[in-house]
Amino acid sequence: MKAIIPVAGAGTKLRPHTYTQPKALIPLAGRTILSIIVDQLVESGIREFVFVVGYLGEKIQHYVEKKYPDLTTHFVQQNSREGTGHAILLTKDVVAGDEVLIVLGDTIVEVDFKEVINSPVSVLGVKKVDDPRNFGVAELGEEMTITRVIEKPQIPKSNLALVGMYKIRETEQLYQCLEDNIRLQVRSHDEFQLTDALECMIQHGVQFNAFKVNNWFDCGRKETLLETNATLLKKYKLSASPVLPYENTIIIPPVSIGEGCNIKNSIIGPNVAIGDNTVISYSIVKDSIIGSFSNLYEVVLKSSLIGSDANIRGLSQSLNIGDNTEIDLG
Repeated sequence: MKAIIPVAGAGTKLRPHTYTQPKALIPLAGRTILSIIVDQLVESGIREFVFVVGYLGEKIQHYVEKKYPDLTTHFVQQNSREGTGHAILLTKDVVAGDEVLIVLGDTIVEVDFKEVINSPVSVLGVKKVDDPRNFGVAELGEEMTITRVIEKPQIPKSNLALVGMYKIRETEQLYQCLEDNIRLQVRSHDEFQLTDALECMIQHGVQFNAFKVNNWFDCGRKETLLETNATLLKKYKLSASPVLPYENTIIIPPVSIGEGCNIKNSIIGPNVAIGDNTVISYSIVKDSIIGSFSNLYEVVLKSSLIGSDANIRGLSQSLNIGDNTEIDLG
């Protein structure tokens, strides 16, 4: 069993952060999106990984090789981003006919991974959504058998979205369908989609069953990333260690504070993740993600996503105010 993780996307919805940092390495609940995915798979017994990299791919490779030196890792370059189907096809020679577990690089789910890996048939992860038009959609027959999959249908016949996790046993048929779709220029929404290759496999008699995930965390936009950060902080029950010398500072859990941080005269939390070696003084921060090596002084932040090496300084006022006065400083 090999795990394939496509992480070649540019992450345009998370700009400006993804101008200098791959989306998979955006900090989340004291970790990164990618480390959460990899750790889940390692805990389930997978030891060999194939990463499809592109934009800022050298940062992905450096991070993985440093953090996971004991894993067998392969890095496949996707120079032109032509969709998930194109990305998966590039892994054909590395997979060499083995079974695969494909997890998209922005997909964090709660599920029994060992049960998925040990499934006797190929399976696709699904979850009910309010508006399935923005997702790949699975239509089910009897006993959770998938009868059809379609990418972002205008008129969905199902509200079961594909969550971006696929266990595939018949990899020879997968790569054959991917090659056929690219040769015949079968595109959906102007890209070669993995969903179309899966539909090709279904039409050729490959059985897919659906498995429902318990939770599916969206990491694609700032607002949903912050919501995911708060949810995972609560799940991991993270809080600052009471022995750390944060001078004259109140910590409201859940929070995650990296190593080497200097925090004083501040209120931190709830739902805050702070990277390593960040300095915060005379500030209030809640519901936010702060990168490493940043410096915050006299600021009030909420629902904020701050990158690494950022320097933010607020306004300081000296006031002499009499009775019955109302001032709005914005």
